[in-house]
Amino acid sequence: MVEIKDQAAFMKEVQARFERKLKENEIDMLEQWKGHLDKLAVMKPEGIAALQLHIRKVAEMMGNRIKMLKRE
Repeated sequence: MVEIKDQAAFMKEVQARFERKLKENEIDMLEQWKGHLDKLAVMKPEGIAALQLHIRKVAEMMGNRIKMLKRE
């Protein structure tokens, strides 16, 4: 009976650590992409075409990252 309680407590602790790490990773990822978007927001592009080019570049970076994560 005590062993079952220990296992349950252990599993609860592992789940809490996992969720905490998952949240930290998500925050890091969002901060990275927010940094890219913040750079776009302060740019003074020569026109719409230049801005579109930079937006496409960030979207491509995001797409590449998604592909890498799906492969892992």
